[in-house]
Amino acid sequence: MAASRKVGSLRLPPLPTVGELIKLYNLRAEKQLSQNFLLDLKLTDKIVRQAGSLTGAHVCEVGPGPGGLTRSILNAEAADVLVVEKDSRFIPGLKLLSEASPGRLRIVHGDILTYRMDRGFPAAISKPWEEDPPNLHIIGNLPFSVSTPLIIKWLENIADRTGPFTFGRTRLTLTFQKEVAERLTASTGSNQRSRLSIMAQYLCTVKKCFVIPGRAFVPKPEVDVGVVHFTPLVKPQIQQSFKLVEKVVRNVFQFRRKHCHKGIGMLFPEACRLELTQEMMQRADVDPVLRPTELTIPHIRALSDAYAHLCTNDPSLFSYDFREELRLKHLGRNHHTSMDAFKEMQSAPQPC
Repeated sequence: MAASRKVGSLRLPPLPTVGELIKLYNLRAEKQLSQNFLLDLKLTDKIVRQAGSLTGAHVCEVGPGPGGLTRSILNAEAADVLVVEKDSRFIPGLKLLSEASPGRLRIVHGDILTYRMDRGFPAAISKPWEEDPPNLHIIGNLPFSVSTPLIIKWLENIADRTGPFTFGRTRLTLTFQKEVAERLTASTGSNQRSRLSIMAQYLCTVKKCFVIPGRAFVPKPEVDVGVVHFTPLVKPQIQQSFKLVEKVVRNVFQFRRKHCHKGIGMLFPEACRLELTQEMMQRADVDPVLRPTELTIPHIRALSDAYAHLCTNDPSLFSYDFREELRLKHLGRNHHTSMDAFKEMQSAPQPC
């Protein structure tokens, strides 16, 4: 009986519905902020279940908005919920939830892209990287406009063990546009295989949980939404810096319909491009006529290791950007054209 009273005490008391709060505070989803409200608590409960047991857990929720997902997190018996909300219009409704769950809900009015989550939780919850994940979760129904830059930022944090990952292998349960969710989880050879697939999967176990139809949101977006769960790996599948891996993958996938050697070549200055591309492909032992979508994580690992070797021999290679070389060449061509025109004008017979 004592246990049941304890569990019951962690559930929220009767409150106005999320829809009633939206009317009460005259809230509207802002299109420029890619806001879409999820009002069905059965769906928010289902999102929360993908994170696993939250009993006694610490949770950071990203962009809680009117607080539908927040309610599900609190009802899942999380002990400490930190919400980070950029839009001040939602703060009063979140304060109502905080008052209904004394000592369990903290509100930060700020931008998740700049918020220092490593300062948001006690160091005592940390777990060594090699052990099980800490009892800390990141959960969020992300605005479409911020979802990709945010997951890239967190993937780099995972690689460096910084930010939310100073506490250990913090797990994430997040929503994305269905197309982005498919890219994150795409297997080798699929049409959705992309830069995001490689960057996420070399660092994490990535699972696409389920799809929420667009009609479940208010206002209804033009696309469906996918829920994705991430668990950082104890050992990344590629042992190079995040920035180096990202540069190799970005160059490979910029020509996704071409053979992979085309993108690899763009890592090198034009004067030595053919020679160094051949050397890198041979060192990595990767078939140069594979398409980018056909490359496995071991292929990318071999290519990254080979590129790192070449950069060790010539550190200037890492800072090389083929777009900058093209820009300078274009400027030079325009300069020569202008000079030639000036010389022709000077040599032309002058009127009396």
